[in-house]
Amino acid sequence: MEAKLVDMNDYVLSGEGANGQSFDHKTDSSVMLKLYNLNAPYEITENELNKARKVYDAGIPTPRPGEFITDGKGRYGIRFQRIVGKKSFARALSNDPDNVEAYARAFADMCRQLHSTEVNTSDFPNIKDVDKQLLDSNPYFSDEEKVRVRAFIDSVPDAFTAIHGDLQYGNAIMVGDERYFIDLGDFAYGHPYFDLGMVLLTTLYEDVDFLKEAFHITPDVAVKFWHYFVKGYWGDDADEKAIEKMLMPYVGLKVLIIERDSKMFFPNYHEILLNSID
Repeated sequence: MEAKLVDMNDYVLSGEGANGQSFDHKTDSSVMLKLYNLNAPYEITENELNKARKVYDAGIPTPRPGEFITDGKGRYGIRFQRIVGKKSFARALSNDPDNVEAYARAFADMCRQLHSTEVNTSDFPNIKDVDKQLLDSNPYFSDEEKVRVRAFIDSVPDAFTAIHGDLQYGNAIMVGDERYFIDLGDFAYGHPYFDLGMVLLTTLYEDVDFLKEAFHITPDVAVKFWHYFVKGYWGDDADEKAIEKMLMPYVGLKVLIIERDSKMFFPNYHEILLNSID
């Protein structure tokens, strides 16, 4: 895929995260860019663009993807439809923590709809295959541990519905009554538990500094968000503690993505995973 050169003088920085930055066009309010960090290989951007186009064509709410672009200085990215006035659920929580229940239930509704959407399995990878490939290439598990984790992954029931792959409240945006998923590079199909483990991880198992840096919220707001998310996703009478216990292996499995992206060892998540699949 050939990247189209863009003049970054036409854009203004609008946000940034661990993997890159976003820019809004100075004069065309319908256009934004997502530009990956300098050392990110262009294949990562190309993969996300291909996924984003397929997700959009499948009717899942996401900003319309456009062109594969480069700044001409070694960075690659994607031109997207700009959702004017949008904010992430994380930013909304930060600005308006008193309405945590409404945001959590709205996010839960989005997730239930996503997880009930059957997709063309030839367009997306099976999340079980993705995790097993990540496990095989992960240097922080012993061979014996890999056998145990692989056996657990294989034991999960198959499903053919949509999986975001990095499902957390920073990767969903809102404007008015409209809701969209963003950051689709890990999109797949499979059992919803693989997604829901990330929601649990990013509410109850992140440290204070990371919650503040990545999601702009405090631990007490994150705990409340999870509480109301459970009610919105499973029903008001759901057993919150039983759901947390059920999802613990999937919390631990997210270490595969965390260590892939950070190239660092996270022993606490290894412990969660290995203890929960005994």
